[in-house]
Amino acid sequence: MVAALILEPPLWARTQISIPAIWYSLLSFSMLSILAEMQHSSMDKLNLCVDNRYRLERRLGGGGFGVVYEGLCLETGKEVALKLEHVRIDPSILKNEIRIYEELAGGPGIPRVYWHGQEGEYRVMVFDLLGPSLEDLFNFCGRRFSLKTVLVLADQLISRFQYIHSKGFIHRDIKPENMLMGDGRKGNQVYVTDMGLGQKLRDRGENDARCWKISLTGTARYASINGHSGVEQSRRDDMESLGYVLLYFIHGSLPWQGLEAETQEQRDEFILEKKRAITIKELCGGLSKEFLNYFNHVRSLRFKDKPKYAYLRKLFRDLFLREGYKYDNVFDWTELKFLMAIQSSPSGQTDALL
Repeated sequence: MVAALILEPPLWARTQISIPAIWYSLLSFSMLSILAEMQHSSMDKLNLCVDNRYRLERRLGGGGFGVVYEGLCLETGKEVALKLEHVRIDPSILKNEIRIYEELAGGPGIPRVYWHGQEGEYRVMVFDLLGPSLEDLFNFCGRRFSLKTVLVLADQLISRFQYIHSKGFIHRDIKPENMLMGDGRKGNQVYVTDMGLGQKLRDRGENDARCWKISLTGTARYASINGHSGVEQSRRDDMESLGYVLLYFIHGSLPWQGLEAETQEQRDEFILEKKRAITIKELCGGLSKEFLNYFNHVRSLRFKDKPKYAYLRKLFRDLFLREGYKYDNVFDWTELKFLMAIQSSPSGQTDALL
């Protein structure tokens, strides 16, 4: 059956890390030099074995605060991912990420951390090697997901953030690059990654939150209006950002993409102005009422309010059933990979794919 075919993640599509532009303004010239050195360092400049157990195999990617490698556990033969951050980076984003993962341990769609510590001049976290990110799969599928795929992803992701919030944390950097599919038998499960900018929920009132002005944390394209405005973020902001991600998947882009500006700060301001100006009805134009209802709910929440996660899931589940879709674990990329495999197979040898 088609559902049995799991997309094998290509090397370029595996675990990634990223950096919000705002953090660059907080880094000294020396820190930026460290980051540049890490990005261009070859493996032979690093200790190839971490904790005498985890061997670095190949570089998968890098971001603002470190580099990710594919590795191998020499004791078990298990493939793992290793995230490295130079010890001179202060404050440590990786330490914060490790702390949050430890609090979230065991939850569905949360990467497992196998080891963390310091190796030479690097802080290291060893964790699950996952499949491709949703951004990579989005590109693989021609930069558009079907309604069916978006609804299945929405169902899983609402549950992921409900779990994260139930443990007292918010993510604050929700975007497709930070959502990865699992590997192997968990290839149909969405994982939420890159918790380095996450934080503990604060017990503030609405007025306190508005007085606590902070710089934009996260990625401007998907940031909530409050996040742009310097209002401290809470659960509602994660859910608003998730809504933007879903619209991005189904439309192929967001209305504030491609805005021209002279500086990143100016571009962020233009994005905020666009988000404020566009109505929810315009934002969800051409889509079923469920998307409109989603945004009406999340934007109505106050700082301390808990989103009605069950209600939000039901919105999309009802739409899924009304459209006549089946829960068969077949995503757009599953079908595309299957068709590509058929086209590349010699005549009469397609039975092995079923």
